[in-house]
Amino acid sequence: MRILYIDCGMGAAGDMLTAALLELHPEPSAFIDRINRLGFPGVKVSAEKSVKCGICGTQLSVKVHHIEEDEHLHDHHHGQHDHHHGSLSQIREIVSALAIPAMVKLEIMAVFGEIADAESRVHGVPVDQIHFHEVGSLDAIVDITAVCLLMHELKADRIIASPVHVGCGTVRCAHGILPVPAPATALILKDVPIYGGSIQSELCTPTGAALLKHFVENFGDMPVMRVQKIGYGMGKKDFSRANCVRMLLGEMEHKGESVWELSCNIDDMTGEEIGFALERFLEQGALDTFTTPIGMKKSRPGTMITLLCTDREKQTFVELMFRYTTTLGIREKRCERHTITRKTVTEETVCGAIRKKISAGYGVIREKWEYEDLARVAKEQNVSIQQIRKKIEG
Repeated sequence: MRILYIDCGMGAAGDMLTAALLELHPEPSAFIDRINRLGFPGVKVSAEKSVKCGICGTQLSVKVHHIEEDEHLHDHHHGQHDHHHGSLSQIREIVSALAIPAMVKLEIMAVFGEIADAESRVHGVPVDQIHFHEVGSLDAIVDITAVCLLMHELKADRIIASPVHVGCGTVRCAHGILPVPAPATALILKDVPIYGGSIQSELCTPTGAALLKHFVENFGDMPVMRVQKIGYGMGKKDFSRANCVRMLLGEMEHKGESVWELSCNIDDMTGEEIGFALERFLEQGALDTFTTPIGMKKSRPGTMITLLCTDREKQTFVELMFRYTTTLGIREKRCERHTITRKTVTEETVCGAIRKKISAGYGVIREKWEYEDLARVAKEQNVSIQQIRKKIEG
């Protein structure tokens, strides 16, 4: 299994993530040339070697009309140059015109959606009123596009990151002086393990945070892996500690995920009662639950109820199974399961906003429109689900 581990001991920014990924790419110079040929107006991307605290890595430079804008500024100090753009829909226009795979375009817009959602909550305005200067400027599109394209081409089966060092102190922005992490960054990193420290600076930007939130499967210690390549993406500031994102690409023996399978046999509950029990199990966080028709003693037809749960929640579900079923005994079995990563994105279609489920891993990519959304639109238009699917797929 191909593993990418991201060390965020000095936070993360779009340019640092791009630079680290470039060092892992088999043809970094050719990749930079491709980015420059995508047609971003007035943009020139370059990469050069940089040394921080004796460590050699790559530093990315993105110039717009020959001016380089520090991401730590453009994420917060708005309106510095006149190359800003408007709304999220205008970003979508720029991205949709790029000659890159459709899957990568979805990834890019999902990352921007994460930033725009955080900004809308911070500023108290609807997402469609968030302007691009509050999401970043043209070089932010370049950074996010580059990271999404590099991730697509590296094809890691799993992406894991360390807890994120966000820095401490304050950051100056167009709205005044704000605490670190900045409000948008803090919102994006909700549920992600983060920490501060003695470095008085903003180490993790909204762009860096959104890219991590989108791509990283889980945050924690580096797993046992055979490292094949290491990349260092350097930041522009200098601190007492090497200001870089480090990425390690390698192989890990895949042993799957360990789960518990709990099951019981029932012959004296109605279909409604069984359905009620299964709904309660899913509400409480069961990984899955299902029924199997079985033949029981005295030739009675019965139902086997099965649920899957994590090791931590096993005892909870044993108690719930006794509470919501009439069983007198529960069997348990430890299982290894293999899964591909799943996420949901929202796309604007001719039928309005429709959610799409995207699954990827083991060299497989699957896309499926959300049934509930298709059914809702089909009812509104009084047509079949097949017709709605045909409409939105062109």
